[in-house]
Amino acid sequence: MGEPTGAAPKYKRILLKLSGEALAGEQGFGIDPAVLDRIAAEVRGVQSLGVEVAIVIGGGNIFRGLQASASGMDRASADYMGMLATVINALALQNTLETAGLMTRVQSAINMPAVAEPYIRRRAIRHLEKGRIVIFAAGTGNPFFTTDTAAALRAVEIGAEVILKATKVDGIYSSDPVLDPQAVRLPRVTYIEVLNRGLRVMDTTAISLCMENKLPIGVFSLNTPGNLRRVVMGEPGVGSFVGL
Repeated sequence: MGEPTGAAPKYKRILLKLSGEALAGEQGFGIDPAVLDRIAAEVRGVQSLGVEVAIVIGGGNIFRGLQASASGMDRASADYMGMLATVINALALQNTLETAGLMTRVQSAINMPAVAEPYIRRRAIRHLEKGRIVIFAAGTGNPFFTTDTAAALRAVEIGAEVILKATKVDGIYSSDPVLDPQAVRLPRVTYIEVLNRGLRVMDTTAISLCMENKLPIGVFSLNTPGNLRRVVMGEPGVGSFVGL
């Protein structure tokens, strides 16, 4: 069932967290144009409601700094390489969003003026107010921090009302539903439950930052068309939430 005519979105400003792996689609690496098109359609559907959308995207489809570090590479160097991978993904997503008729800006935490604006908080907020999609690239700009933490930090900075994390599953589970057939979906959990139970929502730094700033986190499946809109409209039974 859809929302009744005239229903208002639950959120005015959101931060959408996308994993780099999601962009790879079934091929497992690189960028799948079909996935980008699907994401663009979801974002356009939400923006048409008047919702301001910021996006943080990972880089795991191109390079994973943590894995490279485990293989012997200097952790800081590996993390910087991972941050650059997020810039590639951000530019790819920007192109697809603009092809779909949306106005966008990419802001990078690592200065590279030839391809992206520098991250400036007030400018990012102004872009959102003007109806532009803002894509935050290069994580926090610092090694040893994940894109989960970057998403939490940027969401707090821009005054987003919620972080919406798009995944392959339809919410938060008691254990990995792919490995455990007894896994149970948890519609609502607290920040402390996530930390104590080791639930794989976001890393502990990101969860702690959200908890300190009372920023809720929604987890939903990107594989079901229209799910982003359903979450933004507050439809019951869609996704799982932390802190609400």
